[in-house]
Amino acid sequence: MIRRDLLAIAEMIDPGTRVLDIGCDDGSLLDYLARTKQVDGRGIELSQAGVNGCVARGLSVIQGDADTDLADYPAGSFDYAILSQTLQATRAPRAVLSHLARIGRRVIVSFPNFGHWRVRWALMAGGHMPNTPDLPYAWYDTPNIHLCTVQDFQTLAADLDLTIERMRALTSAGDPIPAWAARFPNLLAPQVVCLLKGR
Repeated sequence: MIRRDLLAIAEMIDPGTRVLDIGCDDGSLLDYLARTKQVDGRGIELSQAGVNGCVARGLSVIQGDADTDLADYPAGSFDYAILSQTLQATRAPRAVLSHLARIGRRVIVSFPNFGHWRVRWALMAGGHMPNTPDLPYAWYDTPNIHLCTVQDFQTLAADLDLTIERMRALTSAGDPIPAWAARFPNLLAPQVVCLLKGR
C-alpha cells in the first residue's frame, strides 16, 4: 500500500514520462508510477536496505546521496525530479533544489512544515523543540537538519527563479486539508507537496 502523500505526488505526474526519485526509500512511489502511469522511473536511495527493497521490486535504483551525487546527472535528463520528505535532511538544501531544477523539467518536493500551528504552539507553550507526527524525533536524534516553513520554501524557490505551479496542503496522514485551510498553508498545513518549474 502506497502512502497517501505519495499519491498526491503521483497525481502531479503525467503518464509515460521519465522520472527520477531522489530518496526513494523502498521504491513504493516508483513502483506505483510504473504500474499506473507507465513512467520510465529511476531512483537514488542513501540506505542499502532501501536499495535492496527497490531491487527486489525490479526497479532501477542506485545507492547515492542527494548532497553529493546529483551533479553527475545531465541537465534536462528527466521530465520530473522528485524529492519526497528529504529536503530537510540534506546538508545543502539550496544546492540540492538547484540541481533538481537543472535535472528535471519539473520538480516535485514535499516536506514537513515547521510553521504549522502545532509546532509554533509546542515551542511557545512548552519551550522545547516539538514532537509532532511529521517531526517525531527528539532534537538530538533527528535526521532533519534544515527545517523550514512553507514561506521559507517559497522564498527559496523564488531565489532560484522557480515557479510553484501547484501546491497541495496535506494533513499528517497525507490527506488534503479542507479547502478553506489550504488558503493558509504556512499556518494550517502539517506538510506540503509542491510542483515547480524553472522560469
